[in-house]
Amino acid sequence: MTDTPNVLWIMADQLRFDYLSCYGHPHLHTPHIDALAKRGVQFDHAYVQSPVCGPSRMSAYTGRYVRSHGSTWNGMPLRIGEPTLGDHLREAGARAVLVGKTHMIADKEGMAWLGIDPESEIGVHRSECGFEPFERDDGLHPDSARQNWSAYDDYLLAHGYDSDNPWEDFANSGVDETGELLSAWLLKNSRLPANVPEEHSETAYMTDRAMEFMEDAMQDGRPWMCHLSYIKPHWPYIVPAPYHDMYNETHIVDPIRSDAERKTDHPLMGAYLDARVCRSFSRDHVREHVIPAYMGLIKQLDDNLGRLFAWMDEKGLSENTIIAFTSDHGDYMGDHWMGDKDFYHDMAVKVPLIIADPRPAADATRGTVSDALVEMIDLAPTIMNALGCTPKPHIIEGRDLTPILHDRAGFSRQYVISEHDYHWSEMAASLGVSQEDAHTTMIFDGRWKYIICEGFAPVLFDLQNDPNELNDLGRSDGPEHVEARARMDAALLRWATRHHTRVTATPSVLARQKTAAKDGILIGFWDEEEYLSATGQAFGDLAPSGKR
Repeated sequence: MTDTPNVLWIMADQLRFDYLSCYGHPHLHTPHIDALAKRGVQFDHAYVQSPVCGPSRMSAYTGRYVRSHGSTWNGMPLRIGEPTLGDHLREAGARAVLVGKTHMIADKEGMAWLGIDPESEIGVHRSECGFEPFERDDGLHPDSARQNWSAYDDYLLAHGYDSDNPWEDFANSGVDETGELLSAWLLKNSRLPANVPEEHSETAYMTDRAMEFMEDAMQDGRPWMCHLSYIKPHWPYIVPAPYHDMYNETHIVDPIRSDAERKTDHPLMGAYLDARVCRSFSRDHVREHVIPAYMGLIKQLDDNLGRLFAWMDEKGLSENTIIAFTSDHGDYMGDHWMGDKDFYHDMAVKVPLIIADPRPAADATRGTVSDALVEMIDLAPTIMNALGCTPKPHIIEGRDLTPILHDRAGFSRQYVISEHDYHWSEMAASLGVSQEDAHTTMIFDGRWKYIICEGFAPVLFDLQNDPNELNDLGRSDGPEHVEARARMDAALLRWATRHHTRVTATPSVLARQKTAAKDGILIGFWDEEEYLSATGQAFGDLAPSGKR
């Protein structure tokens, strides 16, 4: 154990919080993730700042809300100059390294405007969310001839998986009994085994690359934060043998949904239910094909994490590495008659979060469960604290979780916030909603979940009396519901109008602003005596430029 620990930040893409055994799934056993929870703190109320990959991750990597960093949807660049966790860690002498996915889109126009070469050291950091890219692989490209940022295609080719698009044809397709290659982009093919052995799958490959980085880091000697960001269990839903048939229809938990939800007269909610992915996942036979594969992907992830943790134990890394495990959002899987993510029920916007801190100060909290309201943006200041960064409250909007991990006072939060820009979607098109109005915002205080839908009635759930979020109270005239909506409206207004973009408000700048008179800016002084009383110095002591 050294004074400065390392940090391994693991993120699984599109992993529901309740598809882990430590979070209560009755059939999907994840012993290695469960063991991590026994070594640390399991957070039962962790929420992402957007139920979509890109903006959720940009919030995680900046420690800032979506309305602050401006990357509101997938494909929306993170603006040049936006401070990131990697920037803060480098200032403290630590490496911030990426192994896996970010969903980052570089602000190429901004770099060109400032004359920054994208291939320069600065340009690479700006293009990679501030990370040092040991390995980047975003996946999700079924039609690309080759992924221009990933070595995974090269890896598959080197192992004999010859194709113009090995990612698609091997890792994300299956072969039927006749030998026909079938793409996992079609949900009917989800139950086939992936056309690649498990040891060459994306999950196994990225696990290996994380170990290769840590071997490299042991030689380098600098403290590090490694962001191990798995693509799976995000679609395409297909998993290699033997995981493809570990689960079947008997292991599928009944969907959380009601007939009243399907008959909603709320225009936006109706448009969601009419979207293609929701119509698809509302059908039982689709769920029966996809969910066993989704569960297999999670089981494979857990086994690979077990392999990784055992390797870290063997190398002596576990005793000095904080491990954080989480997801960027969940997956509806037919709950509430919906598919994919994009709205704010818990299965989409609530995520697993487990943090195991090996330092003695965390001994009292090992194996505990926290019911504190936490946000994904809290990870940035927590990691910064661990690696010795100077706090930056003028930039970071998340709150350091160290007090919870070390069993001391100092953490509090009254509500969590999440946002979604749906201007790109079938919902916006069918309702004729313009880009500037296609926006929703959620605020949740532990009981009331309130969702502002621009141009439409709000949505309100009372999770104390309706934990499955089946009854929308957004238009109820019950006194308690009216009061809850008014209180949440006021909280949202306070949140939206407080300072959030003063990233240049460093301590030195703020201190300089308080010494305007001493710097020769003389406004409102009647005479020399009044000036002396206010500043503590004689008027004649001013520099020549300050004399009047």
